[in-house]
Amino acid sequence: MLCVCNRAFLALDGHELLHSSHCMCGNNMSVPLLSEAVTVPATEKETAVVIFLHGLGDTGHGWADAMTSIRLPYIKYICPHAPRIPVTLNMKMTMPSWFDLIGLSPESPEDEAGIKRAAENIKAIIDLEVKNGIPSSRIILGGFSQGGALSLYTALTSQQQLAGVVGLSCWLPLHKTFPQAASGSGNKDTPILQCHGEMDPMIPVQFGAMTAEKLKTIMSPQNVTFRTYPGLMHSSCPQEMSAVKEFIEKQLPRV
Repeated sequence: MLCVCNRAFLALDGHELLHSSHCMCGNNMSVPLLSEAVTVPATEKETAVVIFLHGLGDTGHGWADAMTSIRLPYIKYICPHAPRIPVTLNMKMTMPSWFDLIGLSPESPEDEAGIKRAAENIKAIIDLEVKNGIPSSRIILGGFSQGGALSLYTALTSQQQLAGVVGLSCWLPLHKTFPQAASGSGNKDTPILQCHGEMDPMIPVQFGAMTAEKLKTIMSPQNVTFRTYPGLMHSSCPQEMSAVKEFIEKQLPRV
């Protein structure tokens, strides 16, 4: 059974700061994923947002803890929960999953309708943040494993220009539909940080490298950074989180 949640990072001081976002500003209830998302609020005037998507079988809580451990005071971090659906790869068991997974090789069949639907749901979160006063150029979208895959797909098919994209231990869904699928994208010049463990048994590092090469054919190649971590399996590590923090700080400087 594939379980690719990541709970390696627990904030030492941040638990009281995590809460489910039930605020009605901008009518969150019209965006189902946002009404239940775990949010780490800014501790001063909020001028930027990071949206981070968890992996298969996980929830937003583990990554909200991870974001708290690298937080910047002027950024709000939103970690939504995926809906619970039957997953073909795991014998049709019902679990949190952004879309159905049939296999994990680059040639496996894919849930095209589910991937596109999930991307629209993430775009709705971005649109609401923009409506609430944060320009899309001050929003980073990221994720781990299936969540990272959805982040890449969403950014490459979104007209909203983002500040950056973070993809950890992931791949590009529906890769054969690109570069055509990105024809209307506002993110062909958006920086992407892609990180991968060199010992990943779930999503081999070669798939990550192939994804990085594919990304370079879709967008400005100099904006694609691919980092690997020796000994790291299908999870994260302090060095990787440090790189994520550095990327966020660079793309979302204090204003």
